[in-house]
Amino acid sequence: MKRLVTIAMISLLFLGCKSEPKRTDFIINGTAKDVYNGVRAYLKVKQQNGRARVIDTAIVVNEKFTFTGNVLNPTFSLIAINSVNGELDFMLENNQIDININKSDIKQSTIIGSESHADYKIYRDNILELVKETKRLKMQLRNRKIRDSISKLHKIAEKKQQEAPINFIDTHRDSYYSLTLMEQEISKNNADIEAYLKAFNNLDSDIKSSTKGNAIKINLEKSLADYLKTAQIEIGKVAPNFEAPNLDGKMVSLNDVKGKVTIIDFWAAWCGPCRRENPNVVRIYNKYHDQGLEIIGVSLDGTRNQKDPKNAWLNAIKKDELTWTHVSNLQYFQDPVAQLYNINAIPATFILDEKGKIVAKNLRGRALELKVQELLK
Repeated sequence: MKRLVTIAMISLLFLGCKSEPKRTDFIINGTAKDVYNGVRAYLKVKQQNGRARVIDTAIVVNEKFTFTGNVLNPTFSLIAINSVNGELDFMLENNQIDININKSDIKQSTIIGSESHADYKIYRDNILELVKETKRLKMQLRNRKIRDSISKLHKIAEKKQQEAPINFIDTHRDSYYSLTLMEQEISKNNADIEAYLKAFNNLDSDIKSSTKGNAIKINLEKSLADYLKTAQIEIGKVAPNFEAPNLDGKMVSLNDVKGKVTIIDFWAAWCGPCRRENPNVVRIYNKYHDQGLEIIGVSLDGTRNQKDPKNAWLNAIKKDELTWTHVSNLQYFQDPVAQLYNINAIPATFILDEKGKIVAKNLRGRALELKVQELLK
């Protein structure tokens, strides 16, 4: 008998501790004090292009309105109400969300029931404080007497502001708002993609495996690949070595050709601007070759419009009197060398110093000659 009672008590305890099933829909209960009957309220979601799309409309009745629906993942959203200035931004998720609209300042409205919104508010309040502090210190920089001491504090404040997004994500690995924040930040031109990919990999597994998580991972990996393509050919980097067939089909590498100054010239027989620039390049080569200037021409001939790409390439070299080293795979913009150097338009040039470092790009005319002169001296 005692055993049966014990089993029953354990069963009741288990049932009592069982978590409620996760909601698969949302209901927004809005209160809009002093907003007249019949006024429309709009629920919008932010799209990847930054624009907001209306997904539901409600009518205010007795100072109340309701939205219902569902979202795959917590989503950055907006509420707008006719006759109320501005919009209320918040994180929409599948839950009961109670919103009390502040008619005089909609951004001061209260939102209860969205965990991801609570995280968004923590981040927003923190970043606003950091921005405020940075501006305050910037104003003090006008005072010459304290400029030196304030300058250090201003740099520290700026750094904190720049690092705020990644720091938030690292300390909120179980938050869906971390995904939203990451999505916003990686779209910026100066985003540290490697740092954000590392932060993404540290997120909780259910966050990473969500629909939005999978989309962001794909975006991050693509952005990292694009970044690595351009990072290795930035000014100051050693130019990547390559190997391609010369006029006789023999493999020639960049390292075989390098001089005191080296120009990598991407061009093609069909490229009008390239051919018009060739006389200038010929003049510079003839003038400075004996002093250490070398050129390697990489042809992007091989377009479908060419009946005989190799013959067109050879004829252009002969006609334009291009007496330096030439290589080509005759694969148009699919040429491996062109892809290595992320070439999407020609003419394109890379100027290297005697150590093989890229010191300039895409110089023409007098500017090209002046840079060659400078490096040779």
